[in-house]
Amino acid sequence: MFGNAPLGGGAKHPFRAGGKMGFMLNTKNVSPRRLSALTALLLSVPISLGIYILHRSWEVLIGSFIIIFIGGYALISFTLERFIYRKIKLIYKFIYQTKASKKEETYYQYILPQKSIDEVREDVEEWAEKQVEEIELLKRNEQFRKEFLQNLAHEVKTPVFAIQGYVDTLLHGALENPEVNRSYREKTSLNIDRLVNLINDLDEISKLERGEQVIYKQNFVIQDLVKEVFESLSIKAEQKNIRYGIKKGCESPLTVFADKEKIRQVILNLVENSIKYGKYGGTITASMYITDEQHVLVEISDDGIGMAERHLSRIFERFYRTEEGRSLDITGSGLGLAICKHIIEAHGQTIHARSTEHVGTTIGFTLERKKE
Repeated sequence: MFGNAPLGGGAKHPFRAGGKMGFMLNTKNVSPRRLSALTALLLSVPISLGIYILHRSWEVLIGSFIIIFIGGYALISFTLERFIYRKIKLIYKFIYQTKASKKEETYYQYILPQKSIDEVREDVEEWAEKQVEEIELLKRNEQFRKEFLQNLAHEVKTPVFAIQGYVDTLLHGALENPEVNRSYREKTSLNIDRLVNLINDLDEISKLERGEQVIYKQNFVIQDLVKEVFESLSIKAEQKNIRYGIKKGCESPLTVFADKEKIRQVILNLVENSIKYGKYGGTITASMYITDEQHVLVEISDDGIGMAERHLSRIFERFYRTEEGRSLDITGSGLGLAICKHIIEAHGQTIHARSTEHVGTTIGFTLERKKE
């Protein structure tokens, strides 16, 4: 009665030629009441004609047609409501998993019975698609959680085990050797600093994720801030003979509206990464562009080791590092780019990366232009 029999036909169905009957038999538009009326009509016509043949009376024909049609319609409607749509109501309540409000009860009582079976099927399919999406999201989050815990354990374990080794060596006699004593204490101090930095970064990123870091926006010239960061990291850059500067054509001052200290931290992290993964004698270039009336694009580029395209979608995850990056950087927390992403998103802006292996990497982010 609902689906695959005469009512479901395709384009070649004889009733599709046109007219009201073809419209009624289009299952896309058949509501339970219309289906009841159509079925009652199909029952009452042949039965009434049979009665007419027996009695040869137009009054009997009309009376039997009316009685059979009304009785059939009432019986079929009751059957549909009682045994079909009651089950459909339960399905709706189940898929939405809530106690029905007065509004929903009105929907179930008056609007739902007007829907065709195809429309109900589409609703259920839409719900099923959402469930599949949620399950996939949960799976990805679970995988992310496992990787995060694994990476966190690795990042914490490395300095802790190093400290433990140095302290054990000192306690078992190395304290008496001045050269070993001093060297091991310095290495212990470096690993303690690394552990403290890791804890501080974790605390900061947790606050950013919870929205506890307040953003204090002000107008400032982005080129001036970049120059300040370059100067603060000049010693590190000189150790690798790396040149740095602002791209030619981007020197004209651009005023942005943002939290200056937070953006300083972003640029500091990006330039430090460029120094770590840059080649000896390489270059780091900062560029600034007006993208539209409301935004400025800031990019930090280097000509270092770069990375494969498969890594680009994940480099802003906490602790994520490429194999080459992990072998080159044994001191960082692995949270720098994740912190950058959270800071930029807290400003309501976006951050992105472009990179090619052995060519270099460019990381850019947008900022709001100055407020008058």
